[in-house]
Amino acid sequence: MTETQPSVSSVALKYGLMGALASIVYSAILLISGVNVSGWAGAIGYLILIAFMVLAMKEYKAQNYGYMSYGQGLGIGTLVALAFGVLGGLFMFVYTSFVDTEYTSNLMDKQRIELEERGMSDEQIEQAISMGESFSSPVMMIVWSIVGYLFIGFLLALIVAAVMKNKRPEFE
Repeated sequence: MTETQPSVSSVALKYGLMGALASIVYSAILLISGVNVSGWAGAIGYLILIAFMVLAMKEYKAQNYGYMSYGQGLGIGTLVALAFGVLGGLFMFVYTSFVDTEYTSNLMDKQRIELEERGMSDEQIEQAISMGESFSSPVMMIVWSIVGYLFIGFLLALIVAAVMKNKRPEFE
């Protein structure tokens, strides 16, 4: 009798989509309430990512008779992070394009104030702001969200998969 392994992608996408929706609700609450998402409150978003990686790996192990290789765990974690990045980026695109169209300009104003407080010259400030504006367009927010979540998610998945792996014995 041969055992069929569950699909890494189906488990990962299930938990990736559920986790991304939870993260979007959390981000929406922060954005609407005006809380700075780059501080400690933003870090909670990564805790949500870790929690859903763990849940996805637990379900995969439950479907696979308690076994999960390191590579399978790494794949699950990375796919969960990819779902977070895609949906998070789309959410920010919709939010900055339709809900709060002044979001990026307000962000640049805050950046300008921070740079002035550091004592930078006007020329340096203008150069930094123009570079920041090119990276903060709604379309670039999607790209940076995907790239950022994939990078951070991959690093987190390296750790979570190492902790959660349970390799099937060679001669079973």
